[in-house]
Amino acid sequence: MPGHVVDAIREGKAPELVRRKAAEGVLAVSLEEKIEILMLLSADRDDQIRAKALDTLYSWNREELQQILANPVTPPSVLDFATNYLAVERLDLLEALLKNPNLPGDLREEIESHMLRDAQQATTSPSQPVLPPPVEPLAAEGQAQEPLEKETLIQKIGRMSAVEKIKAALTGNQETRMVLIRDSNKLVARAVLQSPKLSDAEIEGYASAKNVSEEILRLIATNRAFRKSYSVIRSLINNPRAPIDIALPLLNRLNERDLKMLTTNRNVAEVVRGMAIKMMKQKEEATKPKLPGKH
Repeated sequence: MPGHVVDAIREGKAPELVRRKAAEGVLAVSLEEKIEILMLLSADRDDQIRAKALDTLYSWNREELQQILANPVTPPSVLDFATNYLAVERLDLLEALLKNPNLPGDLREEIESHMLRDAQQATTSPSQPVLPPPVEPLAAEGQAQEPLEKETLIQKIGRMSAVEKIKAALTGNQETRMVLIRDSNKLVARAVLQSPKLSDAEIEGYASAKNVSEEILRLIATNRAFRKSYSVIRSLINNPRAPIDIALPLLNRLNERDLKMLTTNRNVAEVVRGMAIKMMKQKEEATKPKLPGKH
């Protein structure tokens, strides 16, 4: 029975002839089991079986491998093997792994760091082609052209892979960064903040934006260079999306005028506004003239 054969391979008890056939990927088992078996046989005690299993695995249909790696029920051992061996230089498989909601956190961090590092190296390589600017379509007579340009850019970015988006975040123009800072892939949004082309005005805009993730606001708040800007601090504090634990410690950076305005800002969290009110009262008490003591 196929099930018994698969179990025997998993347990390392299958005879050599069966293992050789399995290394060719011809066993009558499910696709998921074929891939798992090939990964198991890549560490087989027989050199020829091990080499054949690896050869079969590396030449396997890309779409089927992507399907397996993105599947939430794929065993963690398979995901681990794919991360460290199979997908190292194959970006399509790395992206498939990142789509798997059950990918262990340490593997996800490893993949994201690897992809970001490769993208950064690619953008500094003189042989790397620069992404072309968005195509500017011709507008119909009497029709505004700017909305068409933005729509074209969004559509173009929507067709990009994660790696292409990271490269665009690092090398693209301001309009490209404005789109990518809101990308659902946190690695892409994080790459925007690492762009060498990023301006102070852009950072201030992201700090005040209501449509960026909390993680982006945290990264801005914890970046020493970004925190040097008073405007960025003020924008973060007044942003309703800013997490309370990053907004509160920044309150003592506000000048009295902005602190007073914050006391009437009902868009921010109540605890932030309440702390601003408390600080203003303390400032007012400190500036009150002291009555002479009684003799």
